[in-house]
Amino acid sequence: MITKNSGQGHWTKKSSEKKDTTSKPRVASQNYKKKQRHPDNRKRPAGQSYNYNTRKEEKLRIIPIGGCEEVGRNMTVFEYAGDIVILDMGLQFPEEDMPGIDYIIPNTKYLEGKERNIRGVIFSHGHLDHIGASPILLEKLGNPPILGMDLTLAMVKHKVEDYKKNTSKNLKTIRIKNVRDVIRLGSFTIKFFQIEHSIMDAVGVIIETPSGSVIHPGDWSLGRDKNGKPTVDYTQLGKNLKKPTVLMLESLGVVHKENRVDDETMYKNLLEILKEAPGRIIIGTFSSQIERIKWVIDAAGNLGKKVALDGYSMKMNVELAQKFGYLKIKKGVLIDIKQLDKVPDKKSIVIGTGAQGEENAVLARIVNGDHRHVNLKKDDTVIFSSSVIPGNERTIQRLKDNMYRQCDNVVHGEFMDVHVSGHATQKDILEVIRQIQPTYFIPVYAHHYMLKETRNLAIKNGFPKEKIFVPDNGSVIEVTQREVKMLEKKVPSHYVFVDGLGVSDTQNIVLRDRQVLAGDGMVVVIITVRNKTGELVQNPDIISRGFVFLKDNKVLIEDLRHKVKHMVIKSNPKTWVDSNMIKNDIRDKVGQFLYTKTEKRPMVLPVVIEV
Repeated sequence: MITKNSGQGHWTKKSSEKKDTTSKPRVASQNYKKKQRHPDNRKRPAGQSYNYNTRKEEKLRIIPIGGCEEVGRNMTVFEYAGDIVILDMGLQFPEEDMPGIDYIIPNTKYLEGKERNIRGVIFSHGHLDHIGASPILLEKLGNPPILGMDLTLAMVKHKVEDYKKNTSKNLKTIRIKNVRDVIRLGSFTIKFFQIEHSIMDAVGVIIETPSGSVIHPGDWSLGRDKNGKPTVDYTQLGKNLKKPTVLMLESLGVVHKENRVDDETMYKNLLEILKEAPGRIIIGTFSSQIERIKWVIDAAGNLGKKVALDGYSMKMNVELAQKFGYLKIKKGVLIDIKQLDKVPDKKSIVIGTGAQGEENAVLARIVNGDHRHVNLKKDDTVIFSSSVIPGNERTIQRLKDNMYRQCDNVVHGEFMDVHVSGHATQKDILEVIRQIQPTYFIPVYAHHYMLKETRNLAIKNGFPKEKIFVPDNGSVIEVTQREVKMLEKKVPSHYVFVDGLGVSDTQNIVLRDRQVLAGDGMVVVIITVRNKTGELVQNPDIISRGFVFLKDNKVLIEDLRHKVKHMVIKSNPKTWVDSNMIKNDIRDKVGQFLYTKTEKRPMVLPVVIEV
């Protein structure tokens, strides 16, 4: 047993190191000896009894800060008896109407002033939509202890170190050795269970309190054998937990009715391509798909081919996987991307990032001709071995089109099974609900319509309608032994934008300006006047960017110049004392003039120079 005072509250850890020898289906349950504890989490003084019946009933609060109205930005706060536990700190990629925004992170305004009550942050796995905001938020919240499996913790450390050098040493880590571990965080008892997902070291989380228990698998899928039977059994998972039990289930896969493609079929298809491809093979996939990357590297070694990895996150994750023993590579199989031209095309494979159409990722640089070492050839084979993240459809479609223009062999999931999704299907969702049989059900981690469809699916198959809650970001769900209810009042959850090195929840004004610039451009009006008399020194200068091309619209520009000149000549010299008043006057009248002429509303930027 490990006992430690972390400075953020007491936590204890019990771990069993016995090897799991159970045969499939594996039973995802937790058997542990409960410790008798004083309800307020302090040791009871010797000889003193405590009347449990007179203690005020505490409420478990479940507050999804992000992840319930979008794909990404996943973060959930659990609060009980003054203690707080957080599950995940993910980022959301910007949408097409957010020019200049790097990414979006959860809003932690609700936690301001409560930093000392945070007993720990649990990371279910290492995908960016679950750990991407950790460098910013952990620092903001005073670096509370973080929990995760080895690979997940290593990824968080790298993210923190990349954000600010030499800051990962400030992290206080609690290592989850295996799913049998039981960790106490203040008033919370934290347990874990096995899940299937598309990244190593992913775990499901159980959060238990005297008022009830929450079962949350994070992102998940349900593995099945050749006969379609689940390979993991959750029937015992909720039976020994404090009631009521609340199942929070990621619902991204509710749009898929059919069973997922099995791994065997996917790898069979990939092997056929690796053998038969006429030239180089370029594979775009998620950098966190360590198992798939490992399989490709092993297959390449067996076929006598060389593999070049490209993309910072790809190289980093492979390095971490090697460090923890998840990935062992034959000597000579991996080569540096710089050595690619020294290997015959038929013998070379490139694995890179960018299958979601990211602007600066490997595939985008290759297709745009900006890659230093890879120029696309007609006989290359490009494989998109990843699913489409909702919201990225248009970007990926453009990338595919450009690939098809330059290459004769493009393979993706619409025509061949070269990817297995890490998310469940409708059938899987119903199966897990049937096995766990929770008291209450909360669909999460998806677009709102997906949450509603998951609710409808559960109701159609017999789950009580009144025991399902569909939250928004910021919703507050209170759990007691008597009832579960969702409050009308919400906590702040609006967007927090990350732009370069800046982090702000007030950038909606800046974003609005960028949207105007992207839509109708801008016009800069420069006037030079004498500071004492307000007389115009020279004709106004007009600069247009993204509005009209000056050479093709000389008449409009001259009319605008005459309009501004007339405004200055007719103006009262005394008003020039207040240059802001003049700027506002020019902005309004020029804006109206341009709209009457063009029906466009460019951003007008007046510049007054006094000499």
